[in-house]
Amino acid sequence: MDRKAIFDAVRQMLGRGFTRAEVAGLDQAINSALDSGPCGPQRIGPAGIALIKQFEGCARKRPDGRFEAYPDPGTGGDPWTIGWGATGACHVTGGRIAPGTIWTQAECDARLEADLARYAADVARALGDAPANQHQFDALVSFHYNTGAIARATLTRLHKAGDFAGAAAEFGKWVNAGGRRLAGLVRRREAEAALYRGG
Repeated sequence: MDRKAIFDAVRQMLGRGFTRAEVAGLDQAINSALDSGPCGPQRIGPAGIALIKQFEGCARKRPDGRFEAYPDPGTGGDPWTIGWGATGACHVTGGRIAPGTIWTQAECDARLEADLARYAADVARALGDAPANQHQFDALVSFHYNTGAIARATLTRLHKAGDFAGAAAEFGKWVNAGGRRLAGLVRRREAEAALYRGG
């Protein structure tokens, strides 16, 4: 896309140049338009990424600056987690994330970027032609990133039916891990519900 042509056309319509803030705002509007499908966003936005990073953290940093895998807080074991909440396959070794897995910051960040793209695609697929704004989409990606449950969750069905208040209330039901209610999950679901309702 030729952004210069867009900026030139708007500049001509206004009859003046842009301030830095206006350039940033127009750039953001273009990015949002490019990231949206026919029914809404297709990629997670900055608010969603910030929420995920806030709750996942890049934990277990070693003195050498690298990060090591740690057990799931709900089970005390599997699934082992590393970096920004990554579980499952290890893109570094080709094996599985397990005790002794160690990544650099760059490897943690690369996995987060790949996972965010994958989870956003899952959410877009689960929503189908149901509309969603960026806040709703970001909250749903965060929820799915943590639970993997977007395809089966009642909140998805309620969102698709247009019952946004009902969907927002459903976040609070996903606060248990390993058969226990976890304070961290309560806080995360509250933050996701608040973002879903509009930030």
